[in-house]
Amino acid sequence: MKKILTRRAALLAVLCAISLSAGAADLVAGEVALKKYNCASCHGADFNSPTEPGYPRLAGQHQDYLKHALTAYRRGDTAMNGRTNAVMSLQAKPLSDQDINNIAAYLHSLPGSLVLRK
Repeated sequence: MKKILTRRAALLAVLCAISLSAGAADLVAGEVALKKYNCASCHGADFNSPTEPGYPRLAGQHQDYLKHALTAYRRGDTAMNGRTNAVMSLQAKPLSDQDINNIAAYLHSLPGSLVLRK
């Protein structure tokens, strides 16, 4: 009986490790994707100093928000819960779910000037 429990515990540990690593973000891949799509040309080299006042600061932004926004831009205006922006929709169309996850994780990891007020 003890061997069965030990095997089950080991199997459970392996399955948990696999599921955690499958969705894990790759910060280096996120940085590479940002360079590939030239995101700094609008959002600034540090992603905290946009080139136009209407462009958002992305550094330090919440990862979940960034994932939601990029996914909505990828959907475009023809799908439910999509976002419309001519530039961002074109930029987000070719992104995979893993690309979005990596980009969001990398931007979240950067120091930003976003402040929460109490």
